[in-house]
Amino acid sequence: MRCLILSDIHANLYALEAVMADAKGRYDSLLCLGDIVGYGAEPNQVTEAIRESRAVVIRGNHDRACTGDPTIESFTELAYEAARWTLDHLKSDNLEFLKALPAGPMAVDGFHIAHGSPRDEDEYVFSRDEAAEQYSSMPHDLCFIGHTHLQGGFGLRRGRTWELERPGDHEAEVSHRLEPDTSYLINPGSVGQPRDLDPRAGYAVYDTDSRQVTFRRVTYKVAMEQRKIIAAGLPMFLAARLALGR
Repeated sequence: MRCLILSDIHANLYALEAVMADAKGRYDSLLCLGDIVGYGAEPNQVTEAIRESRAVVIRGNHDRACTGDPTIESFTELAYEAARWTLDHLKSDNLEFLKALPAGPMAVDGFHIAHGSPRDEDEYVFSRDEAAEQYSSMPHDLCFIGHTHLQGGFGLRRGRTWELERPGDHEAEVSHRLEPDTSYLINPGSVGQPRDLDPRAGYAVYDTDSRQVTFRRVTYKVAMEQRKIIAAGLPMFLAARLALGR
């Protein structure tokens, strides 16, 4: 089984369309680790695309905030403004879909998915030390996580923790064969708002038979997405950052 794994789309329709076109024929099932909406200008179109895909989806913190959850009060000013704008523009059926999304971690076909971390859906895992702290909370030896917008991940074995490389600036993909007797926290990257200084949309494909994870990056129409954000009246920085990958 080949699983297409997406995270942190953030209402960026052009990025989602580019990813789905690039991934065509590469997967059998679709999983989404949350943050379908927030920041971007097309929350309804992106939510409807995910609904129509029949993906297995868990919620992210922006999915909660954009439906009126109190978590919005912990947001930065920019994130708060975007979440309020999204709440004002979501159609009722899309709002109800987002409200009903379950929390992670969730078991899926022999592994788990979470938004932030296995022990807390709002927890960021940036570093090897932070990954090592998750070891005792791992529900399985493999958990896919999002939230940081940083493609890559961590291997953990017998007190040793190491990072998994993502594609370089001139590479479309990098693959990793998962080793036995090893735990992994793997981030597919952000579809709609990468923050690893690479503006290309990021995603991953996991082959459950070969236990191989492939990270991919794909270009999309950044300038057109920026124009939509600006036209919507959202903060200018949310448009500018897309070209910088930060």
